[in-house]
Amino acid sequence: MWQVVDKVVYGMASLRFISGMIELTGGLLMLYFGTAERALQVNGLLALVGPIVLIGVTAFGVIGIADEVKIWRIVMLLIGVGCILFASRS
Repeated sequence: MWQVVDKVVYGMASLRFISGMIELTGGLLMLYFGTAERALQVNGLLALVGPIVLIGVTAFGVIGIADEVKIWRIVMLLIGVGCILFASRS
């Protein structure tokens, strides 16, 4: 069904699956604690996961394409990720 040629894709997908499991666990913890105060605390911890996963997946991707793509394109990609992180900080 799926044919993955590059092993880097496995690493990228694995990070996304782990991120999804962390998010689901966070949602369940919010329901378990049952208060808005605790839910906000859990949400604060989950807010750290998103940027870390974004950086990790992007790093895997850049490593995977580094020998195939010109350096200026990689720099533009990293600038774009930096802009996303800059725009999302509070």
